[in-house]
Amino acid sequence: MDLRAAHLLDRTRRHFFADCGVGLGSIALASMLGENASAAPLPQAKPPLLPKPTHFPARAKRVIFMFMAGAPSQLDLFDYKPKLQEYDGQVIPEEVTKGKRFAFIKGDAKLLGTRRKFAEHGESKAQISECLPHLAKIADDVTFVKSMATDVFNHGPAKLFMNCGSSRFGMPSMGAWLTYGIGSESQSLPGFVVLQSGPRGPRGGTALWGSGFLPTTYQGVPFLSGAEPILNLSSPPGYDSARQGAFFDAVRDLNQSRLAAVQDPEIATRIAAYEMAFRMQSSAPELVDLSGETKETMDLYGADPSKPSFANNCLLARRLVERGCRFVQLYHTDWDHHGNKDTHLGEPLDARCREVDQGAAALVTDLKARGLLDDTIVIWGGEFGRTPMGEPRDLIGRDHHVEAFTMWMTGGGIKHGQTIGATDELGYYSVEDKVHVHDLHATLLKLLGLDHEKLTYKFQGRNFRLTDVAGKIVEKLIA
Repeated sequence: MDLRAAHLLDRTRRHFFADCGVGLGSIALASMLGENASAAPLPQAKPPLLPKPTHFPARAKRVIFMFMAGAPSQLDLFDYKPKLQEYDGQVIPEEVTKGKRFAFIKGDAKLLGTRRKFAEHGESKAQISECLPHLAKIADDVTFVKSMATDVFNHGPAKLFMNCGSSRFGMPSMGAWLTYGIGSESQSLPGFVVLQSGPRGPRGGTALWGSGFLPTTYQGVPFLSGAEPILNLSSPPGYDSARQGAFFDAVRDLNQSRLAAVQDPEIATRIAAYEMAFRMQSSAPELVDLSGETKETMDLYGADPSKPSFANNCLLARRLVERGCRFVQLYHTDWDHHGNKDTHLGEPLDARCREVDQGAAALVTDLKARGLLDDTIVIWGGEFGRTPMGEPRDLIGRDHHVEAFTMWMTGGGIKHGQTIGATDELGYYSVEDKVHVHDLHATLLKLLGLDHEKLTYKFQGRNFRLTDVAGKIVEKLIA
């Protein structure tokens, strides 16, 4: 067998059809259309993030999700229980916890009352502890859901479940589903942006904002603090805008040619990514430059451009949604407050609250003042809650708890100034208006004009969705 014959045998089916796309196949098609194949223009990749129609009229256009990674203690922040205080130090009845799993608690566990002071705030009489004084001032502008429930009690899988509707890696995140469903209002910034603060990244990592089996153009784009928010975005030395533009034009033409040949959607994603990167070379530095903000605004947030902070990220989130970004997620760590010998709830809960309270409340206040809150959903919460029992090793920390926890939210289409749901007298179980994570997702999608049962993507032979095969609308949340 000669070398030419061996080479032909190495040709794959994919190579054959790819060559046919620009060879005899394209000539035959052009002939049937009465056109010259060599003169036929290449099909242009449609920008994947263009706005798309919703299933029905939307109440909101965008989402800001403040994710407290590690799980804040609802019993020390939002859900005051007099009976828990009364029974502090007593062993919890066995029938309450029988058959339940925990991360650290084994055997008998003693109840743990809060050491924080609570008060009612606003006309809504929302229960808020002394740890969150800024949130207390806007109590009537938000809704507290005290009956949240989830399925997973370990941090990494639980974060995936809250963000992706599944505890398995490889599933699309909320922001990816949303931008896939309705695109973005900005073509010069990503539709889905991730901002991080705190001592480390969240457990689960990039999968929390990944696109899973959706095209990668819908995944979240992490921004860094500082003058260069995205690595490798600046032009190399010696490249002016004209030379850079010529480079992008050449790459685009090559990618367009390959897209026409093989029709691979990931090539369209790559084309869109290059074009977005080119536009972001001017839009991103302007976005993170806070010098144009007034002193009053900076003071409202407690922002300081000289050092990274959650407050800075809250202000940046407002600037992103002003510019058309569809989904902004702010991760702040570390809220994993197990006990130690030095302080109640381990690494100080008070410190984490001081880091986020002012910025979170300011974001709501600022969006409201600018008329953006009416069509922007704002969410605050973590992946699960904390147990009413202390951990046996020290009795001053709380374990992971999936049965009941609190989140708060406000904005587009949400009825504010109310508390939804309730827990039992010890704060262990949701006993009124239980809201599962799938229910929360279904409700958010409805407010954004999407039917959670129709927002699907076929993968490995079946249609997947954010809410899996569950989810019901929480009507009490909707104004």
